[in-house]
Amino acid sequence: MPALTLEQALRHAAAELAAAGVPSPRVDAELLAAHLLGESVGRVKALAFTDAAAPEGYAELVAERARRIPLQHLTGRAYFRRLELAVGPGVFVPRPETETVAQLAIDKALMVPGPAKVADLGTGSGAIAGSVAAEAPGSEVYAVELSPLALAWARKNLEPLGVHVLEGDLRTALAGHNGTFDVVASNPPYIPADAVPNEPEAAEHDPAMALYGGGADGMELPAAAARTAARLLRPGGYFVMEHAEVQAGTIAERLAADPAWQDVTSHKDLNDRPRATSAVRSTAATTTN
Repeated sequence: MPALTLEQALRHAAAELAAAGVPSPRVDAELLAAHLLGESVGRVKALAFTDAAAPEGYAELVAERARRIPLQHLTGRAYFRRLELAVGPGVFVPRPETETVAQLAIDKALMVPGPAKVADLGTGSGAIAGSVAAEAPGSEVYAVELSPLALAWARKNLEPLGVHVLEGDLRTALAGHNGTFDVVASNPPYIPADAVPNEPEAAEHDPAMALYGGGADGMELPAAAARTAARLLRPGGYFVMEHAEVQAGTIAERLAADPAWQDVTSHKDLNDRPRATSAVRSTAATTTN
């Protein structure tokens, strides 16, 4: 059987991925080809108009993606804002929805007179912390992660950016820095215990430690992140946290009822869903949630 041209291979791959339920089959087919060729997707599209041959090993890589292994695990990279992050088994693959949280943290860091001190609680691959370091230059950024596997990926991604990467639990993180941070951001685990993600990529490949927030409503770790943020922030400091769409009302109510917080605000993600909540640290010394 003659070797397939790149365009023929892309069409076959897109059909195979579509049949497997992959949400963006042609895009994934092009990204896998780009990975093997060491080229940009734009270059792959241009080559597809020529008689260029499909790259060696392409069919095998497509077959793995058809088994719903995450694209990012196959290519070893994930793109988040301006960053190219190294990812793989053992770390949560960053999602576009989290870019809203990163933007809010960056905006507040840029408003601080002088270098801002910023913490990312439960950093995972380092997407939020890395974005702040890259887009609010001069900021002193700390990233905390409990999972040893995720911590290894975070160090690989963040240490070249000058971020302080620390192993620790977001519930007790940075105990020697109380009241000194200008911004605290977090994308904590928040999925309820009985809510299994719909996509196989998340359900079968994202680590459970990065998904489930604890308790029937998934709120234990988000509540802990808020308590830690209240401890770490100076008066007037800014906290922003991602959460599930269905948790938006509960989180806003809890923060608004806590004297540690003021100016509680809900934020919508790129899909116009309420997926983040922010608050400003008041001068109160205690938290209640």
